[in-house]
Amino acid sequence: MRNRLAVLACAVTAAATTAVTALTQVSASAAPRPEADPRIAAHFDLSHGQTPENIALKPDGTAVVTFAAARQVAAISPRGNTRILATLPAPTDGGVHTPRLGFALTAGVVRAHDGTLYFLYASGTTDLTGLWRLRPGGTPHRIVALPANGLPNGLALDEHHDRLYMADSALGKIYTAPTTGGTPTTWSAAPELASTGFLGVNGLKIHQGALWATNLDRGTMLRIPFGPGSRPGPVQIKATGLAGIDDFAFTGRGDEILAALGGPNKVVRIQPDGTSTTVLTSAYGLQNPTSVAVRRNVAYIPSAAYATASDPNLMLAPVASPRDSAGHTP
Repeated sequence: MRNRLAVLACAVTAAATTAVTALTQVSASAAPRPEADPRIAAHFDLSHGQTPENIALKPDGTAVVTFAAARQVAAISPRGNTRILATLPAPTDGGVHTPRLGFALTAGVVRAHDGTLYFLYASGTTDLTGLWRLRPGGTPHRIVALPANGLPNGLALDEHHDRLYMADSALGKIYTAPTTGGTPTTWSAAPELASTGFLGVNGLKIHQGALWATNLDRGTMLRIPFGPGSRPGPVQIKATGLAGIDDFAFTGRGDEILAALGGPNKVVRIQPDGTSTTVLTSAYGLQNPTSVAVRRNVAYIPSAAYATASDPNLMLAPVASPRDSAGHTP
């Protein structure tokens, strides 16, 4: 397990080396103003591969996370208790052929209103790689097979049309499939989704008639409008300069976004005009954040500690209003 995490730690660090170096020189007193009173709601066991990669929320505030290195899906109660919901089978080769990483991992997760969970598994093998489903009280099984030479990562659910969208960070594609499962189709393979050597398209969210996506290598936030027949329109680059960007969430204020930047070890607020400001750093307990979810004006932020190798955790932070340089709410 330690060797596997070391491989990923090197990759995460390399994705934003300059930003990480700068961050280590920032003291707690010089850190930016946090969203408001952030706190660590749960700590996880790094030695057991409990590296939270993605998150979905239940109505009661329970967080469902994927533990990437443990091949698990877990529920974190509002009191911080962890319960394992599923452990996926290990590939017979140990996952050594998983693209870019060399070990099998669970990634994106979404939750339907009936409690059904959908999540992605990358194993480097044809029998396991793909989209998996877990119904309440049931057992997980694969419903969509995805290419074994890809790395399924971000996941978005469109319940209005009973469809799922899946980002492949290695192949630079977004696939789609019905929630009932079956054969996936390539929804977009636009050049803006491609990697430059490590991971390309990453996080996915559906928002205001478009599929939004991040590209980790390029440090970009993308918007792809849904056209006729839900086909993709032209890719719009909404923000740049976001080194190490992973997954993200909308705050509920229009197109305003909170995004996790894993390598730089920070969370940023991205405004509709593309400008971004840092709102949380390692000074408040972040350990290579991987994703963000927002519920009732509270941000849930999992940290996987891929590079810090210290304290994977789940942080909760009230989503404060944007502030000007004087600290006043505009």
